[in-house]
Amino acid sequence: MDLSNLKPAENSTKNSKRVGRGQGSGKGGTATKGHKGQKARSGYSKKIGFEGGQMPLQRRLPKFGFTNISRKEYKGINIETLEKLAEKKGLTTIDVDAIVDAGLAKKSDRIKILGNGTLSKKLEVKAHAFSKSAVEAIESLEGTIVKL
Repeated sequence: MDLSNLKPAENSTKNSKRVGRGQGSGKGGTATKGHKGQKARSGYSKKIGFEGGQMPLQRRLPKFGFTNISRKEYKGINIETLEKLAEKKGLTTIDVDAIVDAGLAKKSDRIKILGNGTLSKKLEVKAHAFSKSAVEAIESLEGTIVKL
Protein backbone atom coordinates (compact mmCIF):
# COMPACT_ATOMS: atom_id res chain seq x y z
CA MET A 1 0.00 0.00 0.00
CA ASP A 2 1.24 3.47 -0.86
CA LEU A 3 -0.17 6.94 -1.47
CA SER A 4 -1.17 6.14 -5.05
CA ASN A 5 -3.86 3.60 -4.09
CA LEU A 6 -5.44 5.19 -1.00
CA LYS A 7 -9.20 5.76 -1.10
CA PRO A 8 -11.63 7.22 1.43
CA ALA A 9 -13.72 4.71 3.39
CA GLU A 10 -16.92 3.56 1.73
CA ASN A 11 -19.88 5.98 2.22
CA SER A 12 -17.63 8.53 3.96
CA THR A 13 -17.73 11.14 1.18
CA LYS A 14 -20.66 12.98 -0.38
CA ASN A 15 -21.51 13.08 -4.08
CA SER A 16 -19.17 15.68 -5.56
CA LYS A 17 -21.86 17.15 -7.85
CA ARG A 18 -23.30 20.30 -6.19
CA VAL A 19 -26.88 20.65 -7.37
CA GLY A 20 -28.66 23.95 -7.93
CA ARG A 21 -25.46 26.02 -8.30
CA GLY A 22 -25.98 27.48 -11.76
CA GLN A 23 -26.27 26.26 -15.36
CA GLY A 24 -22.55 25.62 -15.70
CA SER A 25 -22.64 22.86 -13.10
CA GLY A 26 -24.87 20.66 -15.26
CA LYS A 27 -27.37 20.36 -12.37
CA GLY A 28 -28.63 23.96 -12.26
CA GLY A 29 -32.12 25.31 -12.89
CA THR A 30 -34.44 22.79 -11.28
CA ALA A 31 -31.64 21.18 -9.21
CA THR A 32 -32.77 17.65 -10.23
CA LYS A 33 -36.25 18.26 -8.74
CA GLY A 34 -38.09 18.22 -12.06
CA HIS A 35 -40.69 20.80 -13.07
CA LYS A 36 -43.44 22.03 -10.72
CA GLY A 37 -45.32 20.01 -8.15
CA GLN A 38 -45.16 19.81 -4.37
CA LYS A 39 -41.76 18.13 -4.25
CA ALA A 40 -40.17 20.84 -6.38
CA ARG A 41 -41.07 23.62 -3.92
CA SER A 42 -38.81 25.01 -1.24
CA GLY A 43 -39.57 23.88 2.28
CA TYR A 44 -41.09 20.57 1.18
CA SER A 45 -40.78 17.73 3.67
CA LYS A 46 -42.80 14.55 3.50
CA LYS A 47 -44.67 13.79 6.73
CA ILE A 48 -44.01 10.47 8.45
CA GLY A 49 -46.44 7.87 7.13
CA PHE A 50 -47.62 10.03 4.21
CA GLU A 51 -48.85 7.88 1.32
CA GLY A 52 -49.57 10.46 -1.37
CA GLY A 53 -53.05 11.30 -0.11
CA GLN A 54 -54.11 7.67 0.30
CA MET A 55 -55.39 6.91 3.81
CA PRO A 56 -52.21 6.10 5.79
CA LEU A 57 -51.65 2.63 7.19
CA GLN A 58 -51.81 3.78 10.83
CA ARG A 59 -55.29 5.19 10.17
CA ARG A 60 -56.54 2.21 8.10
CA LEU A 61 -55.81 -0.38 10.78
CA PRO A 62 -58.32 -0.87 13.60
CA LYS A 63 -57.31 -0.06 17.16
CA PHE A 64 -58.23 -2.33 20.05
CA GLY A 65 -57.86 -2.41 23.78
CA PHE A 66 -56.57 -0.03 26.36
CA THR A 67 -53.05 0.83 27.50
CA ASN A 68 -52.77 1.90 31.09
CA ILE A 69 -50.10 4.60 31.23
CA SER A 70 -49.51 4.11 34.95
CA ARG A 71 -48.96 0.32 34.76
CA LYS A 72 -45.98 -0.99 36.71
CA GLU A 73 -44.04 -3.77 34.97
CA TYR A 74 -42.32 -6.38 37.14
CA LYS A 75 -39.57 -8.86 36.34
CA GLY A 76 -40.77 -12.19 37.73
CA ILE A 77 -38.27 -14.43 39.50
CA ASN A 78 -39.26 -17.81 40.94
CA ILE A 79 -38.19 -19.06 44.37
CA GLU A 80 -36.45 -22.04 42.76
CA THR A 81 -34.16 -19.51 41.03
CA LEU A 82 -33.51 -17.84 44.39
CA GLU A 83 -32.67 -21.27 45.85
CA LYS A 84 -30.10 -21.91 43.12
CA LEU A 85 -28.65 -18.41 43.54
CA ALA A 86 -28.36 -18.85 47.34
CA GLU A 87 -26.59 -22.22 46.93
CA LYS A 88 -24.24 -20.98 44.23
CA LYS A 89 -23.16 -17.78 46.03
CA GLY A 90 -23.70 -18.95 49.63
CA LEU A 91 -26.21 -16.21 50.45
CA THR A 92 -28.76 -15.99 53.25
CA THR A 93 -30.01 -12.52 52.25
CA ILE A 94 -31.16 -12.01 48.69
CA ASP A 95 -31.81 -8.43 47.63
CA VAL A 96 -32.11 -6.55 44.34
CA ASP A 97 -28.33 -6.06 44.11
CA ALA A 98 -27.68 -9.82 44.39
CA ILE A 99 -30.27 -10.53 41.69
CA VAL A 100 -28.78 -7.86 39.40
CA ASP A 101 -25.22 -9.17 39.99
CA ALA A 102 -26.38 -12.66 39.02
CA GLY A 103 -27.69 -11.24 35.73
CA LEU A 104 -31.33 -12.18 36.41
CA ALA A 105 -32.60 -8.61 36.09
CA LYS A 106 -31.50 -5.09 35.22
CA LYS A 107 -30.92 -2.44 37.86
CA SER A 108 -33.93 -0.45 36.59
CA ASP A 109 -36.31 -3.47 36.81
CA ARG A 110 -38.92 -3.86 39.54
CA ILE A 111 -38.67 -7.41 40.86
CA LYS A 112 -41.54 -9.68 41.88
CA ILE A 113 -40.83 -12.98 43.60
CA LEU A 114 -43.07 -15.78 42.33
CA GLY A 115 -43.86 -19.09 44.07
CA ASN A 116 -42.81 -21.68 41.48
CA GLY A 117 -40.47 -24.34 42.92
CA THR A 118 -39.45 -25.24 46.44
CA LEU A 119 -37.17 -23.75 49.06
CA SER A 120 -34.99 -25.84 51.37
CA LYS A 121 -33.35 -23.17 53.53
CA LYS A 122 -34.21 -20.02 55.42
CA LEU A 123 -33.77 -16.85 53.34
CA GLU A 124 -34.28 -13.15 53.84
CA VAL A 125 -35.65 -11.83 50.55
CA LYS A 126 -35.91 -8.15 49.62
CA ALA A 127 -37.92 -7.27 46.51
CA HIS A 128 -40.57 -4.89 45.19
CA ALA A 129 -43.46 -7.41 45.23
CA PHE A 130 -44.25 -11.00 46.24
CA SER A 131 -46.92 -13.49 45.18
CA LYS A 132 -48.99 -15.17 47.92
CA SER A 133 -47.44 -18.58 47.24
CA ALA A 134 -43.92 -17.13 47.43
CA VAL A 135 -44.70 -15.47 50.80
CA GLU A 136 -46.05 -18.79 52.15
CA ALA A 137 -43.02 -20.74 50.91
CA ILE A 138 -40.49 -18.29 52.37
CA GLU A 139 -42.28 -17.85 55.70
CA SER A 140 -42.90 -21.61 56.14
CA LEU A 141 -39.11 -21.96 56.63
CA GLU A 142 -39.08 -18.96 59.03
CA GLY A 143 -37.56 -16.77 56.33
CA THR A 144 -38.41 -13.09 56.08
CA ILE A 145 -39.68 -10.91 53.26
CA VAL A 146 -39.06 -7.19 52.90
CA LYS A 147 -41.04 -5.12 50.39
CA LEU A 148 -39.06 -2.26 48.93
